[in-house]
Amino acid sequence: MVALFALTTALLMGLADFGGGLLTRRAPALTVVVASQGIAVTVLGAIVLATAAWREAGPQLWYAVAAGVLGPVALLCFYKALALGPMGVVSPLGSLGVAVPVTVGLLLGERPGPVQFAGIGVAVLGILMAGGPELRGAPVRRNTVALTCVAAFGFGAVMTLIAEASTSVTGLFLALFVQRAVNIAVGGTALAVAARRGHRVLPADRDGGAGALRSALPLLAFVGLADVASNGTYALAAQTGPVTVAAVLSHLYPVVTVLAALIVLKERLRAVQATGAGLALVGSVLLAGG
Repeated sequence: MVALFALTTALLMGLADFGGGLLTRRAPALTVVVASQGIAVTVLGAIVLATAAWREAGPQLWYAVAAGVLGPVALLCFYKALALGPMGVVSPLGSLGVAVPVTVGLLLGERPGPVQFAGIGVAVLGILMAGGPELRGAPVRRNTVALTCVAAFGFGAVMTLIAEASTSVTGLFLALFVQRAVNIAVGGTALAVAARRGHRVLPADRDGGAGALRSALPLLAFVGLADVASNGTYALAAQTGPVTVAAVLSHLYPVVTVLAALIVLKERLRAVQATGAGLALVGSVLLAGG
């Protein structure tokens, strides 16, 4: 089951990233984050009420609060890095967040077998290559690398924290609701500050941005719900089996994003990306079968 939940996480995260990338071509990244998470928290609020999940509130929800604070910070650092540096460098580096949950798993005493260790190495190499790393060209500025590393740490930390925020399915609904509510509080505050400083926070169209946002609602809803669902399936994967296995399989999401761009946008797949996708698949088989 750990492989099923983790691969579902990779699928959902990859599609959410692809949808988010499309949306940020039309609207500011911060607006996309706040709007998509707003839809997600509305749905989660209804689920929490319907399942009486609030009864499972306890100290463990502080993990969800921490994840809610780190999430928007990580996303903003990642988008800023993409704006400053080449995507072929930033995207693969961003997936290095897998090191956080893997390290936690090892510190907790998990010891994968030889086949799984080989699978981890092959899968991580495949993930990095699937992003199409640019090995030539102008040197990348230090602040771009620093922002990407902060984002990667944040992504890995969020996955680790949310896995610790609950011990049951209904408790997971509550934890995800709290996380998303904090996301909106942090992101909404940043959005208000940006608007006050005169930065554009809505898409540019004849309706002042409102029309563009309305037309984007289906995709915003998909991105928000897929993102929150991916956190949920990762938590289930981490609670079902070894965290090291769950983390690496979940971080196959860049492969999904690359393939979505290939199918939907007809982007050409570079040789290094195709090789990376193949290695990631081999690594996932080794992990699942080990």
